[in-house]
Amino acid sequence: MKRKTILVLGAGYGGLSTVVNLQKSLGTDDADVILINKNEYHYESTWLHEAAAGTLSAEQVRYDIKSVVSEPKVKFIQATVEAIDVKGKVVTTDVGTHTYDYLVIGLGFEGETFGIPGLDKYALAMANVKSARQIREHIEYQFATWSLEEVKDDSRLTIVVGGAGFSGIELLGELGNRVPELCEEFDVPAEKVRVLCIEAAPMVLPGFDPELVDYAVRQLNSKGIEFSIGTPVVEATPEGVNIKKGEDEFEFIKAGTVIWAAGVRGNRLIEESGIENMRARVKVEKDLRAPGHDDVFIVGDCALMINEEVNRPFPPTAQIAMQQGDMCANNIIALLKGEPTSEFVPDLKGSICSLGDDDAIGVAFGKKLTGKKASFMKKMVDNRALFLIGGLGLVMKKGKFNVLK
Repeated sequence: MKRKTILVLGAGYGGLSTVVNLQKSLGTDDADVILINKNEYHYESTWLHEAAAGTLSAEQVRYDIKSVVSEPKVKFIQATVEAIDVKGKVVTTDVGTHTYDYLVIGLGFEGETFGIPGLDKYALAMANVKSARQIREHIEYQFATWSLEEVKDDSRLTIVVGGAGFSGIELLGELGNRVPELCEEFDVPAEKVRVLCIEAAPMVLPGFDPELVDYAVRQLNSKGIEFSIGTPVVEATPEGVNIKKGEDEFEFIKAGTVIWAAGVRGNRLIEESGIENMRARVKVEKDLRAPGHDDVFIVGDCALMINEEVNRPFPPTAQIAMQQGDMCANNIIALLKGEPTSEFVPDLKGSICSLGDDDAIGVAFGKKLTGKKASFMKKMVDNRALFLIGGLGLVMKKGKFNVLK
């Protein structure tokens, strides 16, 4: 009997967790497991804000996929997925086509600009390791150029961050620590630098405990971070952004750096695949399969699951993506054995938002945490994610050990 082929698209948290759990449970003769990813490395997307600010090197954020997948149990192919044909059960890449018996789509997120003119051209986004490195180098270039100018253009030193959600706040926390270092390195007076967060919604960190949000805003304010809340960006230009401050009131913020961190969506290939979706996210069945497609599983940012307690989608976090990968692997193994699949129920252990290397807010195991205690817990969470994928060896190589800072 022909062995089944399990094709996994994407080596993000969900896809890689699926593969790692499959290789732990399957023998080399049980199935052909193929992992396709654009790059030869996985990157910790929850660390991109550190690489973007320059408080962590881009190299520290990523690790080779082949260091955690085991051949011949898993065949890794570096390729870019170009099309998914769920009717024909064929995936097309830039190096060839692949058929499958079971497909796992974990292609990750894409930035969402909400149709705002100029954002796609003039704003930088933390989309991946390369773009995070670009942000770091762009900010450093602006500081270096200012220091060399005879006629100073202070707008070079204005950094606008669009979005006061999780990603935006974590980036602001890192910038709060990084800016003083840049000022010292490039002989820039600190009072010349402006870091401004612009948020269309009427609040910072929606969904977080208000007491923790107040703490976060105070801490960031103390680092010189400004907030403009309830003021949507209506246009981005080469010189900065235009924001709406009232019914007919607008303000142009001239800035040398504009970073967009205000929204993500699923991968566009979902929309082109024929799978029912909403903004490239699939409202999956309870066992993580796509509606109407019993051989297709969706994990990570492309999966949409409703938290029935609040009637809102679960956030697309790394914690949930890794748990989905674990359950996805278990359900595929069950299908191979002719057994029923199981329902995926997120085990939410809490959520922690960093405010720089030595500060954070969050809730863990039902307790509210701030400051160094929260920062310690955040680093433990990061190290645990590494351990679940690559064991102690990966933790020793890439882990965060300045936990008492």
